Amino acid sequence: MIDREHDLPLTRQAQILGLSRGSLYYVPAPVSNIDLELMREMDRVHTDRPHMGARQLRDQLKRLGYRVGRRHVARLMRIMGIEALYRKKQQTTKRNPQHPVFPYLLRGVTIDRPNQVWAADITYIPMERGFLYLFAVLDWATRRILAWKLSNTLTTDFCIEAVREAVALYGAPEIFNTDQGCQFSSFEFVTLIRDELGAQFSMDGKGCWRDNVFIERFWRSLKYEEVYLRAYGSGSDARGSIGRYIAFYNSSRTHSSLDGRTPDEAYFTSAASLAA
Repeated sequence: MIDREHDLPLTRQAQILGLSRGSLYYVPAPVSNIDLELMREMDRVHTDRPHMGARQLRDQLKRLGYRVGRRHVARLMRIMGIEALYRKKQQTTKRNPQHPVFPYLLRGVTIDRPNQVWAADITYIPMERGFLYLFAVLDWATRRILAWKLSNTLTTDFCIEAVREAVALYGAPEIFNTDQGCQFSSFEFVTLIRDELGAQFSMDGKGCWRDNVFIERFWRSLKYEEVYLRAYGSGSDARGSIGRYIAFYNSSRTHSSLDGRTPDEAYFTSAASLAA
């Protein structure tokens, strides 16, 4: 929004846009090595015990020999995009009308065919230096990963790109389920799902990971079978290695819940039988 080449002084541009003049000269500091190390440990604990909040994560880190406070842990949790996951009391305050929250539509529903329900979520990916965020779209009935994208920021655009890619390859779902994250409740994402795709939008109960359990199970498999075994040196390194794992997951990793089939076999066999 700020044009540093414009004749209008920067201070005047900031005044017009309602920005602090100090923000014009702010240079974001990189995350320190100790914080990156803390975040890697927090990701491991959160993957195993997603109910833990900042206090419990702080206590776990102290048991591992780290001296860290609750507020520091809470700040790193915000950077990572994680929170304690458990059923919380119903909120009584009004929500921002620009960020609607939709009811959970999957309770008691039999989900037994491809493209009936898609689920999506974002997870934190540690690297040797730094970190990325991974967004994935999963077909609920067959566990198949339909599309995925990596980003170095928690924005909505890379989520939208992945959904569009999945739709271009496989058509649109009947129901699209996510959590209540701001990326998914944004106007752009809601418009894509409801207006462009014509799908019903379903959202997890606040903080209830079980409402989106299959994408959470995929994150756990990905972390323990791929991410925690690597030390990605760059974004391209992470993209290539994660891409190979997802190809293996779809085509070769069998699931007992799919009667020993792979997600590819479950997805394409079921889709072919429905088309026949």
